[in-house]
Amino acid sequence: MSDMAGQRPGAGEVGASLVARVFLHLSDGRFHSGEDLANTLGVSRSAVWKAARTLRSLGVTLHAVRNRGYRLARPVEPLDASRIRAALPDDVNRRLRRLDVAWAVQSTNTMLFDRPNPAVGTSEALLAEFQSAGRGRRGRSWLAPPGGAICLSMSWTFPDMPRDLGALGLAIGVCVRRALAAHGVTDLRLKWPNDLLLGDRKLGGILIELRAESSGPACVVIGIGLNLSLGTQLLQQLEQMGVAATDLASAGVGELSRNALAAELIACCVEGLLEFERGGLGPFVEEWRDADALLGRPIAVHCPDEVTRGIARGIDLTGALLVETPQGLKKFISGEVTVRPTP
Repeated sequence: MSDMAGQRPGAGEVGASLVARVFLHLSDGRFHSGEDLANTLGVSRSAVWKAARTLRSLGVTLHAVRNRGYRLARPVEPLDASRIRAALPDDVNRRLRRLDVAWAVQSTNTMLFDRPNPAVGTSEALLAEFQSAGRGRRGRSWLAPPGGAICLSMSWTFPDMPRDLGALGLAIGVCVRRALAAHGVTDLRLKWPNDLLLGDRKLGGILIELRAESSGPACVVIGIGLNLSLGTQLLQQLEQMGVAATDLASAGVGELSRNALAAELIACCVEGLLEFERGGLGPFVEEWRDADALLGRPIAVHCPDEVTRGIARGIDLTGALLVETPQGLKKFISGEVTVRPTP
């Protein structure tokens, strides 16, 4: 996903089901004639044309060539709940009470947040090919074309309010790093509090939302967005908007199974949540520090009432950001961080 303020149209011109089916048939990256698609899907060629136009409006790079038909710019592995389930370890599968894959939703986090809490120690997971109102931190919009990202949300219920809960996003960042490392991506860096970077470019982000009473179980919904292949046009558009985004395709990562990666993310997060439940942030601190994208760099921390400038000095054992300033070492538990040019 990429963090941006704009919106794209939804799949309202033709039925979302037809758009999803056309996308599925084109996912092999080969040419399919409009006539063959129409016959296979039991619709008119005009409906196929409208579905192709809707896919383009959602950001899909789609080629149309006379006498050959339509094809995606590159093959895509559609998300499939059964394939994700099959790739999960047995102990994780037992804890995953429900796993859904949707074609298009407003927001995976919102949908999970609106459901009842899963039982303590269990999880629900929801993935979508496209989000029309995906959300990042501070209310920003998160967008990615169908097939171009992993849009995953997971809910989890702790038996009690865990210690270091405010640092859960840091622990999940380590879980994402573990999952990507299992697929050969070993250079993911973590920017406090919830950004996932390759180099200095944003590969994705994490959004944590909490529902809890003053005492008793606490339910969190964890949103994870990872850019896999946004396409040149969207990356250029983001660059013009001042958003330094990247994706795994641009980073030279070879063909990656989206379902296998989704399963690895779910497994690492479930295992990490159990780890966090037992020991808070402690078990994750050293891995997070090894991936710290800000350490030793001049930064500005933007809070509602002030901006603090200084040198990033890592995190403490509670996940607070440490900043060396002319007035001494300061701690931040929230804020927006930008990297300042080196003097």
